[in-house]
Amino acid sequence: MNRSRLGCVRTTVTCLVLLSALFGSVGMAHASEKPNIILLLADDLGYGDLSCFGSPAVKTPHLDRLASEGARLTRFYAGSAVCSPTRASVLTGRYPLRFGITKHFNDVNRWLPESATTVAELLSDAGYNTAHVGKWHLGGLHVDQQGRRLDNQPGPRQHGFQFYQTQIEQQPLRGRMGRERTLFRQGGTVLLRNDLRVGEDDTYHSKHLTDANGDYAMELIEKFSADQKPFFINLWWLVPHKPYEPAPEPHWSATAADGISDDQHRFRSMVEHMDAKVGLLLAKLDELGIADNTLVLFTSDNGAAFEGYLGELKGGKTDLHDGGIRVPMVVRWPAAIPSGQTSDAFGHTNDLLPTFCDAAGVELPSELPLDGMSLLPHLKGGPAPSVDARGTVFWQLDLYKHLQRHYPKPKPFATEVAMRGKWKLLALRGQPVELFDVEADPNEQRNIIDDHPDLVASLTDQLEQWLNAPRTPK
Repeated sequence: MNRSRLGCVRTTVTCLVLLSALFGSVGMAHASEKPNIILLLADDLGYGDLSCFGSPAVKTPHLDRLASEGARLTRFYAGSAVCSPTRASVLTGRYPLRFGITKHFNDVNRWLPESATTVAELLSDAGYNTAHVGKWHLGGLHVDQQGRRLDNQPGPRQHGFQFYQTQIEQQPLRGRMGRERTLFRQGGTVLLRNDLRVGEDDTYHSKHLTDANGDYAMELIEKFSADQKPFFINLWWLVPHKPYEPAPEPHWSATAADGISDDQHRFRSMVEHMDAKVGLLLAKLDELGIADNTLVLFTSDNGAAFEGYLGELKGGKTDLHDGGIRVPMVVRWPAAIPSGQTSDAFGHTNDLLPTFCDAAGVELPSELPLDGMSLLPHLKGGPAPSVDARGTVFWQLDLYKHLQRHYPKPKPFATEVAMRGKWKLLALRGQPVELFDVEADPNEQRNIIDDHPDLVASLTDQLEQWLNAPRTPK
């Protein structure tokens, strides 16, 4: 063989070896790569407020895409019928009552205890970049005259988030903006980013709140994707919580319709605006080539308030019937979750922490008590967790006598729920008042409490034990 040909052979062999090593290492890296995780949490979005969950009015093509390319869970529950308790459930995987959180926070003197272990802390310890964007409502977002965050309450950084951007949650500021209906349109003027108030010279200062949240999340995705570390972004929209405000164009004009109220028009425009930002976020993942190994999950913090759509479900926000706690949930992770799934398996916001840690390969501390369980094996195509494996699930909420709907709150009132499989017991201060078979009667129309005395006694006993369990309020 002449030298020229020998050189060509050697060059070819060398190139093949290098390419083999390169593609082999890329394949191995992808196989062992931890996923990015994005949690999208709406505020007061009802069970039927996405078109993929039957909305007759609102169009949500981007969230529908998320559902079609992943899984849609039709029996998913928020940890409470109001916001702050559910948010504690999302972050900790534990019942809000474990921390003495029994109602929504009032922007004055309540917060999630710093001793609570959060999903952000667990993922940060496992090498993740972590960020919170949007509404917080778990305390610690007050500022001094210079716009610096006060450190007398724990905020996002004390709960494991390395970066954050949210609104200042301080009275009388928030109350005034709510009454004036400027909380969204002037939302950028009261942003707090990484413990400092955003100044007038900041590009986000003039932004609509929904744009500020979506744009900052995409900015972080760009920043984090250039790093070697995976990321967790906790994006909590304020949409479609009151005040109802007109979303910017084209969403305002696109949602005009005959025969609807001004508030209903505003509501629809707000939801479609949020959906459009989700679409841009998904496009950003595609553009960066990281969509395949990014887990994106969307749900709501409680059931629908005034303008939201519940279908035939009973109750609504502030009420423990399913209209107040059953919420839409969709999740996509192309590398691991088969597309086009619909499941009626029970799920709960307590399950999010163990599910995310399972996806990230994070071993949960043996001493960490959790009230949820990983849904990942089921989402990957396995069986749903059995009733025996999950046991009885509980809710507690201080009594709100008024429903945030256009009709009275259902009676009898309830402050607790114990649910085991299809059986749902509602109680008022520990005393049973209603029992429903939510499989046969999902709209909770037939109270069968007198037909199952042994079951009622068993669930009531479990509820009493749960209510009397130790709490960690500080």
